[in-house]
Amino acid sequence: MSVAQGMAAGLAELEIDMPESDQLRLIRYVGLIEKWNKVHNLTAIRAPQQMLAHHLLDSLAILPYLGAARSLVDVGSGAGLPGIPLAIALPELAVTLVDSSHKRHAFQKQCKAELVLNNTTVVHRRVEDYRSEFGFDVVISRAFSDLGEFIRAARHLCAKGGSLLAMKGLYPHEEIAKLPDGARVVQVTELQVPGLDANRHLLVIQLS
Repeated sequence: MSVAQGMAAGLAELEIDMPESDQLRLIRYVGLIEKWNKVHNLTAIRAPQQMLAHHLLDSLAILPYLGAARSLVDVGSGAGLPGIPLAIALPELAVTLVDSSHKRHAFQKQCKAELVLNNTTVVHRRVEDYRSEFGFDVVISRAFSDLGEFIRAARHLCAKGGSLLAMKGLYPHEEIAKLPDGARVVQVTELQVPGLDANRHLLVIQLS
């Protein structure tokens, strides 16, 4: 099965109706990761078919949980995950990618240009140091290893009434037990990602 066929099948399984033009942009995104990986080691996943499940479909699986969000910041965005797939899938969503690495920032800028991501802003900064005039409806991370660290580093970016979303593998019992003051987990969803035989959970966190 080609990457294009796998993409179409995965989107169908996730019940995501995406125009073919956007599917092609996602496939081009996979190609950009593969190309840059040869020099910059953006991700340990090398094969395009594996990138499809581990990165793209994994990112898109959270679409139903974004609600009516109008703005999203992806902190510690790395190769642009999940921010870039979400920006392609939701052109009305204002997406900001924040990362402190020069090489990852350069890659994100290249993706913004080549994939024509007009709804995407790329920021080269540590998340702790980044400030926005307006808070974000959704603050999300797929890269932070510890839930408490994510909340402490990024909570200032969350708008009033907004949520922090943490994409995790195994259910993080110990991390939830050590949440910082004023943060509570209001929803935990086990995600089913097509083609991915691994545990995936999405945690929705609200601040008081």
